[in-house]
Amino acid sequence: MQMGFYFDQSRCTGCYACTVACNDWHDIQDGAVCWRRVIGLEQGAFPDVFVAYVSLSCNHCEDPACARACPAGAISKRAADGIMVVDRLACLGSQACGMFCREACPYGVPQFGSEANAKMQLCTFCLDRLAAGRKPACVDACPMRALDCGSVAELAEKYGDCRTAAGFVYSPKTRPAIIIKPRVRRSG
Repeated sequence: MQMGFYFDQSRCTGCYACTVACNDWHDIQDGAVCWRRVIGLEQGAFPDVFVAYVSLSCNHCEDPACARACPAGAISKRAADGIMVVDRLACLGSQACGMFCREACPYGVPQFGSEANAKMQLCTFCLDRLAAGRKPACVDACPMRALDCGSVAELAEKYGDCRTAAGFVYSPKTRPAIIIKPRVRRSG
């Protein structure tokens, strides 16, 4: 089974509740680190404008480039559910390895704090919450219900199998575990 996220771009208002909830739940105090980020997109010119947002965390890819690039083998994929995990003790740190994992990731997901030789970190899919039968903090916090999670197969059955949207390009090489409902640009 491969766990993944669903993101409904048509519902996201860019409120950043997902980002704040993630940072709060994981007690992330370093402003250089953001396990879930919201990216705003603006296109067009008045009166034909298009505004959309993309809420992005680690995509827990089926074939993660970050894990292949790590010289220390500190990044792995759990066999049971496909969730990416980092052994921060094994990580060589940002200065020692050159951040190969972040360079390899097509989404720039691996994060490094501002401290000297910071260790890599990324979305853990809130493993502690999953173990307690709860959804990740970002999913529970979204007031627009633009986020959901579950097995990719179940998400695709429930929401369809779209993998692209404005601001997000699906990488067939890494195969991110995400289902998306894109916001449709309307003309006129």
